[in-house]
Amino acid sequence: MDVSRTLETARTEVEKRFLDGGAVLLSVMEVLNQLLSSLDRLTKALDSEGARDTTADLLQTVSGLSDLPGLEARRQESFAVLAEAGSKLHAHVTDMQETMRYLRTFAVTVKITGAGIAEFAGFAEEILERIRSGTDEVNTFAQQLGSLERELKVAMTFGATTAKAYDRNVPQVVAALEKDARTIAVHRKELAVIAAEVGAIARGVQSKVASTLSALQIGDITRQRIEHVQSAFAFLEEFLASDEGSKLDADARRRLANVIHHLTAAQMREMVADFQRESGNVVKTIASFSHDTQEILKLRDAMKPEGSNDGNVLRALEQSVSAAHAIVQQVETARVQADGISQSTLGTASNLLHRIETIRAVKTDIHYMALNTNLRCSRMGEEGRSINVVTAELRIFAAKLDESADAIVSGLASLETAAGHVASGQEASDHRLDERLISAVDTIRAAANIMDGELETLSGHGREVANKIMLSIGKLDFQRDLGETLANCADTLDDMAGSEIADVGDLEDIIAPLSARIFKVYTMAQERNIHRDIIPMDDNAAPAAVAPAKTDDEDLFADALF
Repeated sequence: MDVSRTLETARTEVEKRFLDGGAVLLSVMEVLNQLLSSLDRLTKALDSEGARDTTADLLQTVSGLSDLPGLEARRQESFAVLAEAGSKLHAHVTDMQETMRYLRTFAVTVKITGAGIAEFAGFAEEILERIRSGTDEVNTFAQQLGSLERELKVAMTFGATTAKAYDRNVPQVVAALEKDARTIAVHRKELAVIAAEVGAIARGVQSKVASTLSALQIGDITRQRIEHVQSAFAFLEEFLASDEGSKLDADARRRLANVIHHLTAAQMREMVADFQRESGNVVKTIASFSHDTQEILKLRDAMKPEGSNDGNVLRALEQSVSAAHAIVQQVETARVQADGISQSTLGTASNLLHRIETIRAVKTDIHYMALNTNLRCSRMGEEGRSINVVTAELRIFAAKLDESADAIVSGLASLETAAGHVASGQEASDHRLDERLISAVDTIRAAANIMDGELETLSGHGREVANKIMLSIGKLDFQRDLGETLANCADTLDDMAGSEIADVGDLEDIIAPLSARIFKVYTMAQERNIHRDIIPMDDNAAPAAVAPAKTDDEDLFADALF
């Protein structure tokens, strides 16, 4: 009959709509889980020890950068002391060169004066050779000292340029780094707070979805109750077609059908009322999702700083660190240069000391050769007088070499001390700021990439949550169309039942098996109560009430799927 088709259509529609609704809610739950996972990863990135250590190391590096102007000033002072020590040495070397020229002149005079005396010919040549050897040592000494002075002059010129660059750039870079370090610390805190707010809203939506999934049990209950109504009609037809039913006259058959129609109509009206109430609660809950998703999207947008194309303030810090690295490269160049000069100075001083000893040996040889010549000249009498005068001058000027050598040795000690100060002045800059900044840049870049990735993922999940929920609102509005269909079924059954219920008091024994059979189908106490109101039942014959539906959280999903 038509009512059977109407009931089957309603049952099928309920089953389909609620299955679709459950699938939609499960997809929303899945994307919410993805959103929460993304938030967890973002929170871990914000709370990572490496990020905090990098910021702390940056602040230490900023302190090191702030020391650069003072460090360069001290280096220039050390260079100035070194240059002064070199200049004093240069004066003594010049005196020594002058002395060697005098000695050579006297030696040539000895050679000329003693040209007619055979025993002095070899002496003059030998002493000239020793003077030439000493002159070569002194000239090499002067060349090495001059090379050192040229290196020092280049370093001092570079240092002066560097000092100006420091004065011009370091304060700006330091201020930018400090500002960026503070900004990133504040931004991390803000992101952490926003992420926590997004997480709280998302978990709230997650809880609502779980509750809604549980509330979808109304769909399963409604479907079952429609089936129970269908069963009542089927059992009635079977009963009327049975031997016992065929014995009833038309009036009894009419009255029996009327009672069953009133029973099914009452069941249907109660079912529609329950459905309207419970599905209305579902619709209200789903409608609240829209506000929640808008809040999530607003908070997601708040995670991106205004005016930033990168969407991440770490990029600004990375640029500041890169600018600082350019300065630190200058620091390293100056450090290497100063180290080179220091080592070169120490090496030159050691070499010059060795040459001084050679020059002293030359002086000693000249002194004793001249002394021996004086003794010979004294034995020769008048013939050796002129040579004796010249060799006495040789001894006097040779002694001057000792004076210059002593002064140079003293000057070399000052040179070594000044070189040592240049070397020790490097300790403050020997933390390899360039390596620390390169490491900081790499760490910051990696953190920025992670942050960008997580924010992009979070943004995508936020959009997906919003889209899923907007789609679900339409699909989960069960009152629209479906509620009308069920109400129409209830109206049809009411029309079939009529306003008055037939009296079947004389048929109680006959219809008892049919009533019991229908009663056994019920799964809800509410259905049994309605049945008793229409057709009285013997409670002893009634089956035990089914346990109430589970509502524990872990059963919400299982209960919602039917």
